[in-house]
Amino acid sequence: MHNKLLITSFLILVTSVSFSQITKKKDTLKTEEITVEKPYAPTISDAFKVRSNPNIENETKNLGKEKVGYSIFSIPVASTFTPSKGKAQSIARGPKEHLYENYISAGYGNFNTPIFEAYLHTGDKKNNDFGIFLNHISSEGGIKDVLLDDNFSDSKIDVYYKQFDKDYNWQVNTGVQRKLQNYYGLPSDITFNNPFIEAMDEKQIYKTVYGGGKISFEDSFFQGATAEVLNFSDDYNSNEIRLMVKPKIEFPISKEKINGEFLIDLISGRFKQTYTEGTDVNYSFLNLGFNPNFEIIRENLTINLGAKFYYVNDLEHKNTDYYAYPNVTASVKLVDDVLILVAGVTGDLEQNSYKDFANENPFISPTLNILQTDKQYSAYAGTKGKLASNIGYNFNVSHTSEKNKPFFIQNQTKTDGNIIVEKAYEAGNSFGVVYDNVKTLGFFGEITIDASKEFNFSGSVNYAHHTVETLLEAWNTPKMKATISADYQNKNWFAGAKIFYNGETEDFVIPYGFTSENGNIVTNESYMDLNLNGGYNFSDRLTAFAKINNALGEKYHRFLNYQVQTLQILGGITYKFDL
Repeated sequence: MHNKLLITSFLILVTSVSFSQITKKKDTLKTEEITVEKPYAPTISDAFKVRSNPNIENETKNLGKEKVGYSIFSIPVASTFTPSKGKAQSIARGPKEHLYENYISAGYGNFNTPIFEAYLHTGDKKNNDFGIFLNHISSEGGIKDVLLDDNFSDSKIDVYYKQFDKDYNWQVNTGVQRKLQNYYGLPSDITFNNPFIEAMDEKQIYKTVYGGGKISFEDSFFQGATAEVLNFSDDYNSNEIRLMVKPKIEFPISKEKINGEFLIDLISGRFKQTYTEGTDVNYSFLNLGFNPNFEIIRENLTINLGAKFYYVNDLEHKNTDYYAYPNVTASVKLVDDVLILVAGVTGDLEQNSYKDFANENPFISPTLNILQTDKQYSAYAGTKGKLASNIGYNFNVSHTSEKNKPFFIQNQTKTDGNIIVEKAYEAGNSFGVVYDNVKTLGFFGEITIDASKEFNFSGSVNYAHHTVETLLEAWNTPKMKATISADYQNKNWFAGAKIFYNGETEDFVIPYGFTSENGNIVTNESYMDLNLNGGYNFSDRLTAFAKINNALGEKYHRFLNYQVQTLQILGGITYKFDL
């Protein structure tokens, strides 16, 4: 501060002396001589102090802001500084793992089971992407004491193309799938003679051809849309065509959002026969839906206020109908992530299809009655959160009311073991679909444990008590399902285990030549299935893997009379690469 005062005083002194040395001043009238009698000798006390907060008038208060453009021009500067040498500290840091974008996986197992899977794609990451996915698994079967072929296969090819633009992205894809199954589950209480077995053609093949696409927009109320059309058929001239289009919109309002999804769902199908007659079974539905939602998101509260509306046209029977369902959910954080309460009331209209039924139970007969399921409401309440930083939980109870809920039931046999049937599925080895109004009281619980970076554990249980209106039981529907899984992975090794538990189920069997009044309720026993997997990473490209399914060797039945393969062991390799 003292130095600054001296500098300021010195400048004032120089300025004052400069003015004091002026001895002449000219103007246009005359010339005068000015004599200075005494030179000015300033002192430090004459210097003034500049205000730290000067008052500045705003001369530009009526002027608009001027846009200023600027850029930084960097010039490298050579440094002559040479640091002293020091001792480097060792840091345990491995090379960054490279993620390859393509892979080929192949393996082989007992029961003559080859598997193959591949994913290949190429393109400019900023502009487009083109890819193909291949998958195949098959088995020659070999289940003991099975009279018919129990082989199966599943092959799928999917091709896609993606385009990325500034304001929107779009994608198109197409594919085919072929699944082979056999109606090998003959009743064990009937003796089948050799001519009957030799005359059987138990094969059933499901074929799917599909195509579709999706588009999404950035910074637009129209979020995008998805569309898909598929054709599903089988070896008995059954055919089902389905078109689904789902546009989506979204409007932000202050801190909240209003979004809505539209639905166009057209399905049309035909079976060439019923189970008892050779007449065609046709079905066609047009479903138009709208699902608006108003989302409220706060720090500890999330609420969704929504509804679902449907207009349904039964094109085959010339009937129309309207449906409305609630879609209200809420969650409240009581103690951060430790205790979160959840509750809601939802409902929906579910369009059943031949394809969905065949995926769930491939041993159904191509003679079904396709209806819609009116899920009037499903009310639930529960809690979720974390018991510790690495332990999560999720529990809830629910009550659901449904009209026309579907259940699988065994078709009555048309043979006593000697009569040769016309269709392979008519020997008590196929399932039909029946519907009923059902109320379900359910409980769901789940817990997850991340013991370490290498090991994690999870378990879940699902209990459902069904109250049916006209049926004797909720056929082929277990009351309890449970799953326990554990996974371990380090730099080179990985391993996992998963146990499935499926509770007992009931089916209704009508003996040959009898009516439904003489049918019997048959129990399909509960089962437990242990699956193991593991492998070793030789490098970031090459991995060897092994799988053991049904490790306990249980001879359980997934559906009545349909025993699964026992101990299944499979091994293979996966190779990853870039194109």
